[in-house]
Order: sequence, then C-alpha cells, then structure tokens
Amino acid sequence: MGILAAALLSTLALNDEALFVDISKVQDDEVGDGTTSVTVLACELLREAELLIGQKLHPQTIIAGWRRSSDEAVRALTAAAVDNSSNPEKFREDLMNIARTTLSSKILTQQKDQFSKLAVDAVMRLKGSCNLEAIQIIKKLGGRLSDSYLDEGFLLDKKVGVNQPKRIEKARILIANTAMDADKIKVFGSRVKVDSVAKVAELELAEKEKMKEKVNKILKHNCTVFINRQLIYNYPEQLFADAGVMAIEHADFEGVERLALVTGGEIVSTFDNPEKVKLGYCDLIEEVMIGEDVLLKFSGVALGEACTIVLRGATQQILDEAERSLHDALCVLSQTVKETRIVFGGGCSEMLMAHAVNELASKTPGKEAIAMESFAKALRQLPIIIADNAGFDSAELISQLRAAHAQGQNKAGLEMNEGQVGDMQKLGITESFQVKRQVVLSASEAAEMILRVDDIIRAAPRRRGQDNRPC
Repeated sequence: MGILAAALLSTLALNDEALFVDISKVQDDEVGDGTTSVTVLACELLREAELLIGQKLHPQTIIAGWRRSSDEAVRALTAAAVDNSSNPEKFREDLMNIARTTLSSKILTQQKDQFSKLAVDAVMRLKGSCNLEAIQIIKKLGGRLSDSYLDEGFLLDKKVGVNQPKRIEKARILIANTAMDADKIKVFGSRVKVDSVAKVAELELAEKEKMKEKVNKILKHNCTVFINRQLIYNYPEQLFADAGVMAIEHADFEGVERLALVTGGEIVSTFDNPEKVKLGYCDLIEEVMIGEDVLLKFSGVALGEACTIVLRGATQQILDEAERSLHDALCVLSQTVKETRIVFGGGCSEMLMAHAVNELASKTPGKEAIAMESFAKALRQLPIIIADNAGFDSAELISQLRAAHAQGQNKAGLEMNEGQVGDMQKLGITESFQVKRQVVLSASEAAEMILRVDDIIRAAPRRRGQDNRPC
C-alpha cells in the first residue's frame, strides 16, 4: 500500500503499537515503499517471539539470534542482487519492472504499464539528481486515469491578470512574496479619524501613490513576468498591465518554491536593490487547456529536467490515491537510480533470505539457533500472505517454492497470474534492493526494541465521581 499504509497507521489511536507507525513512516521517508511489508514482518517476528518466550527462551537470547539472522539475511540479499547500471537498456528495463511491481498492489494496477513509463521517464529526466521536487504532479478532475500524461516543462495552476499578455517568449521572471493589496494600518486597535470626505480621498490617493511607487520598484528589475505568493489587487494589476508585464497572483508557497527551483530564480520580499536580485528565466510562458481549466506552462526552464505529471480521474478520491501510488513509484525509482542494484520479487527474496538463515541456524549450536529458525519462519510469512491474498493454496505454493530454493533455484518466486512457482527473472518481477534491505533492518530493529521491554506501567484512569446534580 506504500504511503497509504503509513497514512492509515498514523490515523489510528495507538499506544504500545505506536512504534509500528514510526517504522512505517521511516520506511516511507527512506525509500518510499515497503511500508506494509515492514509492518507485517515486524508483527510476524513478535508473534514468533511470543512463542519462544513461552518456551522459556530469554529475550536476550532471542535478540542475539535475530541479529545474526538479520546480518545473514542482508548478506544473502546482497549476494543475490543484480546490477545492470552499466547497460542503459537493461537498466531502464529494470526500472520499468520495479515500477510495475510497485504499482501492482495499488489502484493503478490496471494501468501499470502506462504509469510505469510515466514514472521512469520522469525519473530518467532527473539525470541522477534524485531531486523529486523537479517533478510536479497536478490532479485534474475529468477523464480517466488512462488520460494522464507527462508534460515536459512546468505547469502552474493559475491565471494571468486582466488585460495582460497571455504569451511571453524569453521570459525574465521575478518571484516574490510580498503584499500587493491596499496598505492598511496593521496595528491592533489602531484607527484613523478624519473630519471630512475630502480627507478620505486624500488617504486613498496616498495609498495609491505608495502602491505605485512599489510597482515602479518592481518594474526597475527589468522583469517581464511577476509572480507573487500573495494577492495582487486591481490597481497594481492595472499598473502591470499598462507596463506590459504578466502578473500572476496567489501562487501557493509550494508553487513559488518549486518555480524558483526550476527557473533558477530567488524568492524576494524587498525591491530596493535590483542588482542583488536573481531573476528566473524560461524560453516560453503560455496558457494551455487541461480539461476545462486553463493553466500556465513554462517551457525551456533553467532546470532542464523539470517536468509535470498530469493526473486525470473521475473523482477526487481516485486522484488522491493515484498520486500516493505514483509517489511510491517515483521514490523507489529515484532510490534505485542512486542504489542501482535490484532483487527479484514475488516472495523470491524473502525465501532466499529464509533459506540462508536456516542454513546458518543448522550450523549454530545453542538456543540461538531456535531464534534464528523463528526469524526464517517470519520471513516465509510474506510469500504466504502474497499467496493467500491472491486466493491460491498458500501451503502448496510455499512448499513448492521452498523446495525450489533448496535445489538452488534462487530466482524462483510466486507467479500470481497463474498461481504457480515461476522464474522471476524471466517474468520481469523485480524490486529495489534498497527497499528490501530497509524492510529487514527496520522490522528486526523494531521487534528487538519491543522485545527488550520487560513490563509497561500505566497510570490508572481518573475515577469519575458521582454526579448528584439535579436533572
């Protein structure tokens, strides 16, 4: 479920289980996906720990066994990882497969090929920078999910002021966060008293002159486009129109931050020193239609890798869920570009790690071996859950998968379209090495932390007194 699992867990009223919320959030922050897997694995480890404690194993013994198991699992995963970064075509295919695998469990599963291509194209435009701020996602009601597309450039969901140019080439952009409304006395409790209507007119004229002076300072920056975080009232808007400057008001804070990033400009609040202000630049600003809405498109921005993914959908809920799903895919892909190794999915990696841990347990004397076997059993629960969720006989499939790995078929996994064991490399079911490694490390650490707690002392709830008031 990706970020949705973290979102759902964070809304629950939890006490002792709050640690699962934290590991889910950490997983989402670190790699962007695997939030469900890390929670499930931690819970399975705790279930196994409960059985071991019932067998009179000390928690420290269990933790010692788990730590050795975790190290062995990561070692086996690292040894099985594949790196195709030296071959651009194979690496792109790896990214496509990872995106498909990530989206398979989400709302975009029916259009996973289309959205996988969108996500891979967007991440590849970053050229290894992994700065997802350069990828903007705009949600527009209407149409279908399959109508979504990738637009090269930056889209701003705002409109141009009245009587101002709708298209500007070789734009010089001044990005600001300043008040462009009528100056009012902003001191609490203060007031201005006048003894005639003429004095009111003088005050209004003074306000206009002050605003005109501010607009003239802005125009001295030699900008052709003025984008403000705050509102722009009618009078300054008219002054900008007379000067032939495109003025855009109320661009939200996230919008101006991203706009400053992609155009190479800086956000300013004062305009007394034009020579110290860094303007943004782009080749073309024009209005485009998306559905029934008019947006501004910035083409040829300074940050060439900037792009916008436009999501279409029938309802706001579908758009929100599609954005969360796409966010997971983008995060995983950006991490894979940084850490280029991949592993195979479909329960293959979990079974591979479980097999390696079992082999180490068979060579380990003492009670730690029992804890290591329980760690392997917890890892095997993940492919069992995959088979159960698909509606197949998990006992049969997992026994076949376990036998395949025992025979050295290290690429064997669950093929859930046909409900059988298959070769994950041929099927193209791959996942990010970084995600899998983080799942094992975070889950084992969280389970260890809970296992170290001997007892929990809670303050008794306040006793409510009898209410003797009359009805």
